[in-house]
Amino acid sequence: MTDSPTQRWKGVCSYDGTDFEGWQSQPNGNTIQDVIEARLGEIFKKPLRIHGSARTDSGVHAKYQVFHFDATWNHPKEALCRALLSELPEGLHLNSLMPVPKTFHALHSATGKRYIYRAFEGDANPFESRFYWSLRFRRLNVEKMQQASRHLLGKHDFTAFSAIGGSPGDNPVKELRRLEIRRRGPRISFIVEGSGFLYKMVRRIVGALYNVGLGRLEPHQIKTLLANRVRDVNILTSPSKGLCLERVFYR
Repeated sequence: MTDSPTQRWKGVCSYDGTDFEGWQSQPNGNTIQDVIEARLGEIFKKPLRIHGSARTDSGVHAKYQVFHFDATWNHPKEALCRALLSELPEGLHLNSLMPVPKTFHALHSATGKRYIYRAFEGDANPFESRFYWSLRFRRLNVEKMQQASRHLLGKHDFTAFSAIGGSPGDNPVKELRRLEIRRRGPRISFIVEGSGFLYKMVRRIVGALYNVGLGRLEPHQIKTLLANRVRDVNILTSPSKGLCLERVFYR
């Protein structure tokens, strides 16, 4: 009797990142990757490695984080989905799980990602505070931030908007396809979509635009900061709690 062939599986999960130490495996085991791998190990009775589409930091949330793994499963796919979902901790949900071709890779097959960063002018209520950057007494000039955001659209070297600690050799040239800033009452959303992102790039884009919104920077200075390709003190890193991975795109 021959063993069944190994199948590649594509999973999509969502999570409230508040109580997790990010996506990528850490020694303490309190990451999304560690939790999912531990549960898969229980199901398959052996260690399994999963590969994610984005390395979200500690406190960052996701509505659509994609991962894949290889395993042999001789039962209906719905049974595997139920088995994995049944023991996941509060704050982590499995949206879907399906077999895919071996050519699929959660990271390398992705053609783009969309993030949303949320800020609240004032103090967000307890039902929102885990997902918003509360600006307290500060008020932002959204029109000026929108003017500044246009300088970041297109393909650029985003070194100035990266943070130390990213993956070695990561190409700093990325294409920013969409950058919208919307206000709805006290809630301000930054919708950022691109081919890929450097370490903490979205949070630093928001931080720079925040300084524009406060009048600490003029819109045209964003273009200069981008061209200088230097990590400048005017480009602060906004808190992780406001950031959410909204979508990963594939062909």
